[in-house]
Amino acid sequence: MNQWIAVGVFAVVAASIPAVMMNTSRLLRPSVPEKGKETVYESGEVPTGGTRLNFNIQYYMVALLFVVFDIETVLIFPWTVIYQDAVGAAGLGSALAPMLVFIAVLVIGLGWAWRTGVIRWVSSADTEFNT
Repeated sequence: MNQWIAVGVFAVVAASIPAVMMNTSRLLRPSVPEKGKETVYESGEVPTGGTRLNFNIQYYMVALLFVVFDIETVLIFPWTVIYQDAVGAAGLGSALAPMLVFIAVLVIGLGWAWRTGVIRWVSSADTEFNT
């Protein structure tokens, strides 16, 4: 129980330090309200147009796929480092089977993404993709 008290005290201290620092900063800073401070600044130019832009969702899908397969690499690397020790201790099948299942699931996911067109970039008006 004493260990949990220490964890609780640590959590309270960790949460209170930023709160105290922000409140102290708010109390000590000079407050000089001006109209110029509240305007939008874009490299010294007066902003034109709206602030809402439509982004292509394909960018986020490709980025998400990159993160998934990047994490795959991070998970496979330590397995390859200890593979030789694992084969000696547990046998070839029990050391290789989980990683083959993991890679198979990722290949199935990549195939699904490829088949549904998640990886293909949206075609513009001047470019045609034949599917």
